[in-house]
Amino acid sequence: MNLIESIKQNARNNRQRIVLPEGHEERTLKAADIVIQEKIADITILGKKDDVLKKAKDLSLKNLEKAEIIDPQTSSMREEYANLMVELRKSKRLTKDDALKLLDNPLYYSTLMIKNGNADGEVAGADNATGDVLRPAFQFVKTLPGITVVSGAFLMFMRDKEFGDNGLMVFADCAVHPDPTDKELAEIAVATARTTRSIARIEPRIAMLSFSTKGSASHELVDKVIKATEIAKTMDPSLKIDGELQADAAIISSVGLKKAPNSEIAGKANVLIFPNLESGNIAYKLVQRLAHAEAIGPILQGMAAPINDLSRGCSVNDIVELIAITANQAMAKN
Repeated sequence: MNLIESIKQNARNNRQRIVLPEGHEERTLKAADIVIQEKIADITILGKKDDVLKKAKDLSLKNLEKAEIIDPQTSSMREEYANLMVELRKSKRLTKDDALKLLDNPLYYSTLMIKNGNADGEVAGADNATGDVLRPAFQFVKTLPGITVVSGAFLMFMRDKEFGDNGLMVFADCAVHPDPTDKELAEIAVATARTTRSIARIEPRIAMLSFSTKGSASHELVDKVIKATEIAKTMDPSLKIDGELQADAAIISSVGLKKAPNSEIAGKANVLIFPNLESGNIAYKLVQRLAHAEAIGPILQGMAAPINDLSRGCSVNDIVELIAITANQAMAKN
């Protein structure tokens, strides 16, 4: 059984409630139909029930009647959610009228479902920008204790099984935070370790990447990575982590032995933490295209509950896989 099938099976064994705010979106409905048929998760779809079921019929989808379908504009939970929003945002002087208006937006409604304990996770973004998906999450779900930054990890399945753990590596941050501080970079490393354990199911060996290996170059950008490595060790002393390391020293055993002979990570890393979003995003796309690696993600990490953002170019299968991953994240949280 490959990793994705294992993730799906784990989701079947521990069914979570996943809300899909984009009930008008064709790929989302097709994915929901598959998830329900394969019993991967219990699905809530946001939208007008008649419209959702009509579209399901037009698309020849057989399972959406088994989903919970909620219209945020007429839901009986609006008052309760609005009161919760006002309480959570009282320092921002959010009024109840303004809260009710926000709840007309399915992305806000879905977030309040999670905050109120009526859903375990959310998958959106097939028809919404990342900022629109994350804004309600930042405002009402917020981040995990001890974590101030949200980041995005990718599972990278390499054709060359020499790398990582039998070809599996985890890259971060490749999706969210443009220029983390040393503390934020440390938090990204710690959050990625959790993702690696709960989703990739491997023990993380983390390389903090730079253009320098163990003092081969001197620059404030190198200093940031060194400091981040030390902070991450303080945050989680159990981590197997080292930095600063160049990419070749991190993943090629002969290079790691030469450049960092005393490192337990050099040449053996299965998790790569990039110093900024620019380098991380470029790297994962190059590896995906040039090495023909399969990239699954981004898996958003650092939130107090799993809320995941799709690419607007995603496939139906991408959505199914991310629903299964979100369910596994919800299990790890419980």
